Amino acid sequence: MEIKPAQRIAAVKPYFFAELERTIAQLKKTGLNIIRLDMGSPDLPPAEHIVETLVESVRRPDVHGYGPSGGTPGLKSAFAQYYQKRFGVELDPEREVIALIGSKEGIYNINQALINPGDLVLLPDPCYPVYRAGAQISQAEVYTMPLLAENGFLPDLDRIPEDIAQKAKLMWLNYPNNPTGAVAPLSFFSEVIDFAVKYNVVIAHDAPYVDVCFDDYEAPSILQVPGAKEVSIEFNSLSKTYNMAGWRVGVAVGNAEIVRLLRLIKSQMDSSHFVPIMQAAESALLEDQSWIRNRNSVYQRRRDIVVKTMEELGFKIENPKASLYVWAGLPQGCGDDIEFCDVLLRETGVSITPGIVYGKSGAGYVRISLVIPAESLVEAMLRMKEWMSEQD
Repeated sequence: MEIKPAQRIAAVKPYFFAELERTIAQLKKTGLNIIRLDMGSPDLPPAEHIVETLVESVRRPDVHGYGPSGGTPGLKSAFAQYYQKRFGVELDPEREVIALIGSKEGIYNINQALINPGDLVLLPDPCYPVYRAGAQISQAEVYTMPLLAENGFLPDLDRIPEDIAQKAKLMWLNYPNNPTGAVAPLSFFSEVIDFAVKYNVVIAHDAPYVDVCFDDYEAPSILQVPGAKEVSIEFNSLSKTYNMAGWRVGVAVGNAEIVRLLRLIKSQMDSSHFVPIMQAAESALLEDQSWIRNRNSVYQRRRDIVVKTMEELGFKIENPKASLYVWAGLPQGCGDDIEFCDVLLRETGVSITPGIVYGKSGAGYVRISLVIPAESLVEAMLRMKEWMSEQD
């Protein structure tokens, strides 16, 4: 029997990293030693008190049934307390907070909640691929907003044509940014909220890196802008802040009607988290936060290793103040980014991500992740340096 996919998914390309996993698996069989600088999965563990809370909770006999969809009252309250303490933002835990099985779930499902076929979605370019895939599967039209170095990798709102702005229903933003590592000032978010009010556009801000910052920088939340909750929803996650990527604890906060719609979708498709995970997430959000600064200093040292080497090799780099990535423009004469990354992987075992994966404006760039130990990063940079010297 021939299985025909639904039209809404037929044009969606396979997720790049799923394909890369298969390539790497084949190369490992040949004996090649692989150093992975492509994925953004933290290598460091959560703080001990988070793990201990999980262990203590899982031993209880009364926590093994279904948890409440959208999070326990305790977890939603913990997210609200985090937002109040971290950003000075007041949230109603019942109406303006919903826990997600990883923020990726909500990023995809907001399209199901808001977008009809033919609606227009504004996407940054480059961007996290799920923004585009979610829009495509919802059969939306897409207009891309280039993120260019000369504008600090911020979209230029003034360059969005009037007819596009009038038609747009949803705009995606992500700061600190993946893949560029760029940050956005609160003044930019104020401009975005003004744009949203003027054109009746929902703003979806993806903010999983707000607590992965360097050089004493502190990233803002878009919800700090007065009136932001009227037009925006912010996605956040424990994956990067608390080294809990595999635990799949995310959140959507902000506009109460969007939260209600996400809750409606979730009630039809999942049965929430394991309760001990939610209790451990409460511990992460409410207990000692001082360890995060020390963890960020580890990432900062790794960033400095990569930036120093890449600059010596002629890459064009804006030293990132936040996120887990270094975004680097290829030196002249290095060809396109897909070919560069493919040959680098096959000849040295160093795996980095071609910028074109994230959109047309990413062409000519590569993304390097900071989620392996410093000694492995040094080895990867040495391999790149030796390999590039052989190419001259």
